[in-house]
This record gives sequence, C-alpha cells and structure tokens, in this order.
Amino acid sequence: MNAATYIFWIVFVIPLIVFLAWLMRQDKRKGKIGFIILAVLIVGVIAYMYWKKMFDQYVPQYD
Repeated sequence: MNAATYIFWIVFVIPLIVFLAWLMRQDKRKGKIGFIILAVLIVGVIAYMYWKKMFDQYVPQYD
C-alpha cells in the first residue's frame, strides 16, 4: 500500500467506523439506524462505481 491509501484510511474510513459505532450506541432501538446508514453507504458506493464504470476497467494480466 502507498501513502495515499493510508491517508484515505485515516481521513475517511476510521472516522466513519467511529461515527457509526457512536451512532449505534446512541440509538435506543438496538442500533437499527447505524445499520441502515451503513447499508445506504454500501449501496451508494456500489452504484457510484457502476455509474463511473470502475468495474469495467482493464485488468492487467501478468505472465
């Protein structure tokens, strides 16, 4: 992994996980809101990747 990957994890992923954990602990309905937000984020990211055609990119084959 390169430096950009570590910066991404530090700036985006770790705060998101901390926020979702905090949100689930605040929810009195057994964490349903946190799971709903997580599901919406996952669906949104997958839809965005299909929209930008990131799954159709050329994958180099190594011999």
